Amino acid sequence: MKKFSAESFVIESKEGRKISLDIHIPLSKKRVPVVVFCHGFKGFKDWGHFNWVAESCMPYEMAFLKFNFSMNGVKPEQLTEITDLEAFANNNYTIELEDLDEVLNWIDKMAEELHIDSKQIFLVGHSRGGGIALLKSAEDKRVKRLVLWASLSEFDSFFRPETIQEWNKNGVVYAANKRTGQQLPLNKQFYDNYLKNKETLDLNKAAKLLSMPLLIIHGTNDESVPLSHAESLYETVTHSIFVKVEGGNHTFGAKHQFDPENDVTEMLEELVENTFEFMVD
Repeated sequence: MKKFSAESFVIESKEGRKISLDIHIPLSKKRVPVVVFCHGFKGFKDWGHFNWVAESCMPYEMAFLKFNFSMNGVKPEQLTEITDLEAFANNNYTIELEDLDEVLNWIDKMAEELHIDSKQIFLVGHSRGGGIALLKSAEDKRVKRLVLWASLSEFDSFFRPETIQEWNKNGVVYAANKRTGQQLPLNKQFYDNYLKNKETLDLNKAAKLLSMPLLIIHGTNDESVPLSHAESLYETVTHSIFVKVEGGNHTFGAKHQFDPENDVTEMLEELVENTFEFMVD
């Protein structure tokens, strides 16, 4: 018998974009804190092990909310693949920040109905989602703790000269999805938006403003975001805790699709244990 409830919702951003979310809530007599999970680039809330992570949170007496950024290319009616390439092409960092703010506002509105504590919000961000969670944590006092999985410490290094050249020439670049073989488009607006909002999107500046507890978890064999990003964050945020996962790749060994009966590794168990124990400490 499950000791938690799980509900799904579709909410709207201020601009009318659809944000799919689900929330797992332990059956408790008291209002519980809320963990909000931000997925990364080419990710989505139902990718790989994320549903298993949500259920793994339940024994810690915290709700777990995960959501799709509104322009991540995953439609509410088809949650397990990227199919809306037009949306994907027109996504950017400021849209994702706005989406996260709307999710936190939704928590405020639904706190009584869902029996959750909107004054105890913890963020977890993976990869690019870690950057978004970091930016939000630096500006929003509703966030009380922050955990970064394989997070970026800055955006600049991912705008390579050859990429910028291709944008200037063609107006679009393509990111390969190795699992599906898709070529995912990114319109030049992504780079233009970054340049326009560069000061707001300065991760190093945001990290220096963090006052809440911060846990950084990063694999030594991360093929997408080098370990140096975690080391830089740890050096900047002097009160942070850094867990270096020996041999860990960008997803800590998880894949999509994910079978919780056979694909849970010791590395993943340690990932969730470190994450949730940090929040209840």
